[in-house]
Amino acid sequence: MLETKVCVVGAFATGKTSLVTQLLEGSCRQHYQTTVGVRIERKQIETAQTQMDMVLWDMHSEDQFQQVQMSYIRGASAYVLVVDGMRRASLTTALDLQKRVTQRIGNVPCLMIINKCDLQANWEITEDDIALLKAQNYDLIRTSTKTGVGIDRCLSKLLEKLSTAANKS
Repeated sequence: MLETKVCVVGAFATGKTSLVTQLLEGSCRQHYQTTVGVRIERKQIETAQTQMDMVLWDMHSEDQFQQVQMSYIRGASAYVLVVDGMRRASLTTALDLQKRVTQRIGNVPCLMIINKCDLQANWEITEDDIALLKAQNYDLIRTSTKTGVGIDRCLSKLLEKLSTAANKS
């Protein structure tokens, strides 16, 4: 069985914990508590191609008062950048985190999700922003951790990236 460490990082209140909850339970909790430090969860996945024990590291937020501890990133097989579509600043934070993570652990698979697509009418991130990110080869998925939209696709893409990386090594 392949064991993988996946870190979930992003700005404050982007939906990191809700993403992990959706991936694990297929639901969204109504009451949100800020993650302090790191919350570690496991998901065992069995497909026709692989058996995987995915260890999800739900990291505390990056904001003006604190930075993600890069020591938590060590050993990650992949990471997910979570962006709040309603806050352009969360995209800037995610792009900065991506640079720092790459400096720390190299080019491991990365998936960017733009969350809160159920509120897309209120987004500050535009279609032009998304087109630019795609042109820069970001794997990008729109999700709603509240409704579950895009979560299956997120998991499938993550599994694909992890399996491909494992087969290369």
